[in-house]
Amino acid sequence: MSGHTTYLLSYDIGSTGCKTCLYSLSDRLRFVDGSLAEYSLVTVDGDGVEQDPEDWWKSMIQTTQTVMKGREGITISGISFCAQMQGLVLVDENLSVLRPAMSYMDQRSIQEKQDVVGHGIQVEGVNLFKLLKSLAINGAVSASVKDPVYKYKWVQAHEPEVFAKVHKWLDVKDYLIARATGECTMTADSAFATFLTSKKSSHTQWSSALLRMYGVNPSHMPRIVSSTECIGGLQEGAAQELGIPAGIPVFGGGGDASMISVGAGATCSGDAYVYTGTSGWMSLTVEKPKVDIGRRIAAITGAQKDRYLFFAEQETAGKCLEWVKDHLALDEIDIYLNAQHVADDPESEYESLYEFLMDSISTVPAGSNGVVFAPWLHGNRAPFDDPDSRGIFFNLSLSTGKRAMIRAVVEGIVFHQKWLMESIEHSFPVKGEVGFVGGGALSSATAQLLADILERPVRRMADPRHAGAAGAAITIGVGLGLIPNFEDAKSFLEVDDLFLPDPAHREAYRKNYSVLKNLYVSNRKNFALLNRKSA
Repeated sequence: MSGHTTYLLSYDIGSTGCKTCLYSLSDRLRFVDGSLAEYSLVTVDGDGVEQDPEDWWKSMIQTTQTVMKGREGITISGISFCAQMQGLVLVDENLSVLRPAMSYMDQRSIQEKQDVVGHGIQVEGVNLFKLLKSLAINGAVSASVKDPVYKYKWVQAHEPEVFAKVHKWLDVKDYLIARATGECTMTADSAFATFLTSKKSSHTQWSSALLRMYGVNPSHMPRIVSSTECIGGLQEGAAQELGIPAGIPVFGGGGDASMISVGAGATCSGDAYVYTGTSGWMSLTVEKPKVDIGRRIAAITGAQKDRYLFFAEQETAGKCLEWVKDHLALDEIDIYLNAQHVADDPESEYESLYEFLMDSISTVPAGSNGVVFAPWLHGNRAPFDDPDSRGIFFNLSLSTGKRAMIRAVVEGIVFHQKWLMESIEHSFPVKGEVGFVGGGALSSATAQLLADILERPVRRMADPRHAGAAGAAITIGVGLGLIPNFEDAKSFLEVDDLFLPDPAHREAYRKNYSVLKNLYVSNRKNFALLNRKSA
């Protein structure tokens, strides 16, 4: 296909904004242009978090028109999505939204979870018999108040007049696909994340037994589709709003976790990658499902049939650097030169605040002069689940300056990612080099630090901030037959650079890493004493 170029549109629907990306596909997938439009999250009664699905659609209209301006002559061969997951969008028979979408962050369904599974003999707050039944059928269980089934039950209990009109329960991207095509579907990764599917069908069928157990109406559940399936053509009305031709094939795509995995080139068994954004994670592609309850790691369904993502999450990654910017860096290292942001100064060599921060700590040696930072500013998920844990600066001295503290923060984030890798390797081996994507991958210094601490080669993907959108574009390519399969997708993705570990830093990092792990063990009771809410 080296002589032919195909153009693809992918939409990355995040928690606070929509990124629309235009790609060209020939011998490689190449980013052509992109546009971002932001929208809001609405907090309701403290624990509720909602969004207006119309805001998602309007942001798609705005960004599509921006990206396509002046490119009206090119042909778009496919559309796909990468999106936030575990939302609840309820539509009626006309596909009209019945109420604001409930975000994955919504936590108001405490009573509903209690009513359904919080009785009798319990393990991790779930009735033992229902837990065993769910594990046997699905391989996982709805154990969190944030899980979408409890949001569904909340609407049933609190808004019966709305619930009576429900035609289908959709996830975020699946609503937008319905709006584009008129078809109600849900991709297998989003279906798995409801914990209502059957593992015997590789999560391509709803489990009637689990639907009964949770009291879910089977008619509310949409048809489950693959990430590469063409759901339908773009309808005339939607096409007019977006400003592109009707009939363009619309593909399933997937949730952010599964699409970023594809965009990071982690599509073969044993492939791993690290994502560093506001939060972070490490994911390994595996051939069989597994749950490591003790280390809080589970295999989730991704974009590929018969492949799973063994997924370990980090609650705060880049969020720690945002804290650094606000509370450590501003005065001491003069981010505001002459009361002006360094990246806004036309004379500045820095393109971003993050680049300046990383350069400012380059004079501090590996190991931050013995200072260790624990990056648990908002609790943690894996390899220990502890909402009470918090950040720590350890081993400060009279000679410690802010640059050493800032470097310790960056190292602490990566030390935790090494902990995730070691935890994953208790179940499956991580093979070869590790992919690196997300906003944190923009810094070469961070990529090198990741290679040094993991003691593995690190492959930084081109345009790492848009890995999810790239993954969605790959699903179009596979769906159209332009890319043979997901295993071949890696050869179509562009790599920016490969970073090799520097053995000179090994001893300092190993020492500080061991201290980081000890800090949690030593302070677990202290965290609970200071931060646990009384019953």
